[in-house]
Amino acid sequence: MTAPATYSSPLPTPRPHLGHALASEWTKMVSVRSTLFTLGALVLTVVGIGLLFVVQTVDRDYADISFTTPALFGLLVGQLAVMVLGVLTITSEHATGLARTTFTAAPDRHRVLTAKYLVFAVTALVTTGCSVFVVGIAAALLHSGSAAGPHATAEWLGALAGCFYVTLLGVLALAVGALVRHSAGAISVMLGLVMLPPVIGAMLSSWEAVQPLGQTILRHNAPVALMQLFGMPAGSDMGTQPSDFSQLGLILLITTAAVAGSYVAVGRRDV
Repeated sequence: MTAPATYSSPLPTPRPHLGHALASEWTKMVSVRSTLFTLGALVLTVVGIGLLFVVQTVDRDYADISFTTPALFGLLVGQLAVMVLGVLTITSEHATGLARTTFTAAPDRHRVLTAKYLVFAVTALVTTGCSVFVVGIAAALLHSGSAAGPHATAEWLGALAGCFYVTLLGVLALAVGALVRHSAGAISVMLGLVMLPPVIGAMLSSWEAVQPLGQTILRHNAPVALMQLFGMPAGSDMGTQPSDFSQLGLILLITTAAVAGSYVAVGRRDV
């Protein structure tokens, strides 16, 4: 008796790898409107507010601030768009049910999650960095006279570190979204993490009994850290120093812990 013939597909069937997951996540990111809206809001805010500041300043103003400082004012608001995009990068799939299809087509969930982190981080860092440096270059071209004083390369490195800081906030938002799996809930957590510490710190600083705790909170929060990275002192009463990179390590530690937790949670859940 002759054995039945087996079917062999004429199409190549390569073994799935991270490159396939990256291509899939990139396609998802560029094909949804939320990416255009959030990144568009980021660019318009950073570049718009930054250039508006640049045209209203003169050369001597840059004797005390760096050429990238005008971009900081827009980035303090634009960082919210990065965090929202980080959350939506994963929670939108749970809201629409696409997560089931994704994990069915790609059972290796950790590889899918890694691809999400990489695609989002690169996109956020490039968009943020380009927006900031457009403003910085515009300020340098318009106000590079002798009255502006000398400017060191460290100022541009500080701005790049600030862009990396905002990107880490977005990655943290993605991790929170993976843990919460709900857009509104994850966005609320991130808004509270960024917006509440300065308010709580100011309230506690007004009470003598807990004033040291309030001052500590005021020294360690996202807006202050971003200002320090861009070379702006966040207030002489808080003892901050320009171009302080110390808080970058703090957010890196928090983000790493959240990312590790997201890998554990995604691996254990059904969806």
